[in-house]
Amino acid sequence: MITVDVQMINVKGENGMTNSFNDTILKAFRGEQTDHVPVWYMRQAGRSQPEYNKLKEKYSLFEITHQPELCAYVTRLPVENYNVDAAVLYKDIMSPLPAIGVDVEIKKGIGPVIHNPIRSLADVEKLGEIDPHSDVPYVLDTIKLLTEEQLNVPLIGFSGAPFTLASYMIEGGPSKNYHKTKAMMYTDPRAWFLLMDKLADLVIRYVRAQIHSGAKAIQIFDSWVGSLSVRDYRQFIKPVMERIFSELREENVPLIMHGVGATHLAKDWNDLPLDVVGLDWRTTINEARDMGINKSLQGNLDPALLLADWETIEERTKAILDQGMSQPGFVFNLGHGVFPEVKPETLKRLTQFIHDYSKRS
Repeated sequence: MITVDVQMINVKGENGMTNSFNDTILKAFRGEQTDHVPVWYMRQAGRSQPEYNKLKEKYSLFEITHQPELCAYVTRLPVENYNVDAAVLYKDIMSPLPAIGVDVEIKKGIGPVIHNPIRSLADVEKLGEIDPHSDVPYVLDTIKLLTEEQLNVPLIGFSGAPFTLASYMIEGGPSKNYHKTKAMMYTDPRAWFLLMDKLADLVIRYVRAQIHSGAKAIQIFDSWVGSLSVRDYRQFIKPVMERIFSELREENVPLIMHGVGATHLAKDWNDLPLDVVGLDWRTTINEARDMGINKSLQGNLDPALLLADWETIEERTKAILDQGMSQPGFVFNLGHGVFPEVKPETLKRLTQFIHDYSKRS
């Protein structure tokens, strides 16, 4: 049994959160004009924070994510420490997979390892369905705790997208080339499309439960889909993404799509019934708009720049803000996630600079 240090995770924290709710980021997601450019950082909760690293000396990732009080504490820390405009739920994209029969282990220095990888149609047929309220109640309890008692900014929920989830399930873990995944896609379409349907069911049910528990926006991470060509994306992935976003659209919360190395797919994302296209650092805001992207945009500082000197960070941030502020519907973020070597004071200073530089009189 896990014993929670109540003093460590007291609700208000030293920064004294106020009762007023900051909904700036929701307005930006919906393409509305805002008083300042809102900001959050992917992976803002976790590895780069000393408070989190202290927790990890005592608790595993599994223990943290299964204890709502601990998980809520980690999730809200960046809001208190950096003054960002949103919290993002601290969870791994693997969190819902055990519910459908995937034997997954998060190994230090490796990442997710699947002990029963998908190799055939029979393997796909064995996969079950998720019931979020019975299978991942701790996720929903964390969301309720945050949104009903602890946050004065929106909570962003999330899920991995079918291709990225499938790539782990088929490869058995992280991959550099996704050869096994693509082989199934090309040679066994019956198994592939059944897998996509089952994972779409999982994503829709998992995300809906997050929304009903209090999440105010949702980001779908398709981290590795950039490995596909436009032709393959349209044939093997886009139909399932159309279904997912169409069904989630009924929940009336902003929906965000993000991938890495996937600029060539941004126009296809723009066709989907979503609100925000997330960009990595390989494409500028202006280039995306010139491509015809008319959704709100999110991005896109290269996270490696967070290790540069402040003058360089400020210069690159100004360039992104100047382009993003040229029309409504822009949220500042990184092109990928915060990594462990980033100093918390850098993120705090960057957030303050973004707010000050973009403030409208």
